[in-house]
Amino acid sequence: MAAGNWKMNLTVGAARKLVDDLKKLSFSMGAVDVLVAPPMLLVPHATEWVKGSSVMVAAQNLHHEPKGAFTGEVSASMVKEAGCTHVLIGHSERRHVFGEPEEWMGRKVRAALAAGLTPVLCVGEKLAEREAGSTLEVVGRQLEALAGVGQDDVIGVIVAYEPVWAIGTGRTATPGDAQEVHSFVRRRLGEAHGREVAERMRILYGGSVSPSTIAGLIAEPDVDGTLVGGASLDSESFMAIIRASAKR
Repeated sequence: MAAGNWKMNLTVGAARKLVDDLKKLSFSMGAVDVLVAPPMLLVPHATEWVKGSSVMVAAQNLHHEPKGAFTGEVSASMVKEAGCTHVLIGHSERRHVFGEPEEWMGRKVRAALAAGLTPVLCVGEKLAEREAGSTLEVVGRQLEALAGVGQDDVIGVIVAYEPVWAIGTGRTATPGDAQEVHSFVRRRLGEAHGREVAERMRILYGGSVSPSTIAGLIAEPDVDGTLVGGASLDSESFMAIIRASAKR
């Protein structure tokens, strides 16, 4: 899978051009699932633009409550009705910029699943945590958002490891760094949900992914794809990542 998180970028015209470029590539995507996560106001446009292609659309966030006085938020049912198939949950910017508490993540996962959406649960450590040697402890704690989710549901959840220190910084975890954490994630998922389930779950890597780093990352056995930030805003860069992912 190659997923592109547009964050708070692109206007209607630029977004349409990017989707049109991706649709031209869709005939040769092969086994790679391509996902874009536009800003919420662009979601209804994007879900129309991708029709007739294999490109899928994700929301960047949702609220765990079904409705209520939550100004500026959207519910899982709203996301689903807008045409999304996936939703990002727990992106580092939601956690560390907007201060969303860890306890919300499990509630968001369950709300997404109940609405028929595929959650993309983002996990990852900050630089100080990595330097303190607590990466696996932090990631393991964040994976507890999946506690209580049944095997039939959890198998459809996607986990995205995105070290916070590598997001938008130009710094990328080495393929070995990524594999170490991805292997831990799969092992932890296996302990909680069974080895067979864990082997079938997708674990993506995110953090300054680029055409120059994708080959090494995707070659690792437990890296099943990427969650791309800045490089997904440029069609040539994103398509190069998609093509490289297709060779896995």
